[in-house]
Amino acid sequence: MLYILNVPVLTDYGTFRFKKINVDEAKELLIDSGGFISAVGHEGTAQVMSELLGVEIPFNRIQVSMKVGDKALVFRLLKRLPEGAVLSRDELLALPFELGLLERIE
Repeated sequence: MLYILNVPVLTDYGTFRFKKINVDEAKELLIDSGGFISAVGHEGTAQVMSELLGVEIPFNRIQVSMKVGDKALVFRLLKRLPEGAVLSRDELLALPFELGLLERIE
């Protein structure tokens, strides 16, 4: 299963691998996956990811528990936000961020 997350989080106990990927690699991951489940719990982040990836990433505030073999495409802000901050699309685009691939390997 491929999940889309708006923050890198270990969703369960296990062994995980997390690496930085670029937008083209993220797009290829989406194409190869045959489908995904969005767990992006912030509207602004869903909008930014949709624009970056050219695919509708729905706002979907759900909890995920990754199983061995599952992967997650992760939006990672490179700056810590003040407590309680909820940013718009434009505010997010003004901050440094990267994409990552989180994989549960055992």
